[in-house]
Amino acid sequence: MTVPGRRAVVIEADGGSRGNPGPAAYGAVLKDAETGEVLAEEAMTIGVASNNVAEYSGLIAGLKLAAELAPGAAVEVRVDSKLVVEQMSGRWKVKHPDMRSLVEEARRLAPADTTYTWVPRDRNQHADRLVNEALDGRRAGVTVPGAGDEAGDRLPDQPESLVEQAESPSAKPGAPTTVVLVRHGVTAHTSARRFSGGLGGDNPGLSDEGRTQVAEVAAWLLELRERIDAVVCSPVRRTRESAEIIAEQLRLPVEEEPGFAEMEFGDWDGLTFAEVAERDQAGLDAWFADLAATPPGGESFVGVQERVLAGLSRLLAAHAGRTVVVVSHVTPIKTLVAHAVGAPLDALFKMELSPASVSAVSFHPDVTTGEWTSSLRLYNTLAPGRRTLLDTGRW
Repeated sequence: MTVPGRRAVVIEADGGSRGNPGPAAYGAVLKDAETGEVLAEEAMTIGVASNNVAEYSGLIAGLKLAAELAPGAAVEVRVDSKLVVEQMSGRWKVKHPDMRSLVEEARRLAPADTTYTWVPRDRNQHADRLVNEALDGRRAGVTVPGAGDEAGDRLPDQPESLVEQAESPSAKPGAPTTVVLVRHGVTAHTSARRFSGGLGGDNPGLSDEGRTQVAEVAAWLLELRERIDAVVCSPVRRTRESAEIIAEQLRLPVEEEPGFAEMEFGDWDGLTFAEVAERDQAGLDAWFADLAATPPGGESFVGVQERVLAGLSRLLAAHAGRTVVVVSHVTPIKTLVAHAVGAPLDALFKMELSPASVSAVSFHPDVTTGEWTSSLRLYNTLAPGRRTLLDTGRW
């Protein structure tokens, strides 16, 4: 309850981790409660941390801004973390020992009559944007509007990242096209480490494990449902099935792009590396030594690159300025990532890409040349709860 004559401020805070735990950052906004005027913003990376640590770090930053810039004011905190609201309101216990010091610091900084309000993520976009600007290296420190550059270290505005998109699905002129790359879930061939190509091979569907993996990705992407405009997949069965699971959650149709199909392995399709080496060691050696070499009846890496980049051109033309989920395969995704960072094609051999992993690339239009520049936002990230190779010891 606001006391008449007493100033009131609102803190909007958020935190996020790309990996949970992974590279993490927080964002905090201090506003005048009556006018909505932004009094200060702060965004900082905090190294490797969990989402919860990042959320509390944002809260603490906001409380410090309030104490410095609006001492004695009534404070309302608005966050999209149910955990923070319930713990700071005293309704939930703090069970994790690593969180206790953060909670205690937040309680020490908060005025006694501070109120805590949970808001949906789409109403916390200002703080969410700050988090992603920090993670993308585009913002660090405190910004006080009108105070000049010395008040903080804000970097020039850049195009939006994976979770920083337009408030509506409509594209903005000059906005980046963000491609969220999802590798399909496992099939019987994946688990047995068999060559599994495009439509010319056995074309297996997802296993039960693969469906579960993709369902976890779909639940993760659901947080971005209002910001994703399309779901695109290769015409191969396992990617189509994966895309349908994701599209059902996002309530979007599935579009097919043949350019994003897996490499055709020809006579090697369905065989393990050991079986191919036993039957065609010379062909296997040539395939690894020369990116233009092909398996018998199959495609070369160079040929796949041409096909994938042609598909990318069509995608960017059709979905310019939007966010698109593309469900594809190991070779096309690695090819797109190598292209995005300007790496040679043989960089594919140095990348690990897990089933049902998520990567993201933003493509920025150059309005003067009509060309696209690109930046890698995320690579080989698993939905929360999935174990990495590091966790399992398989590395």
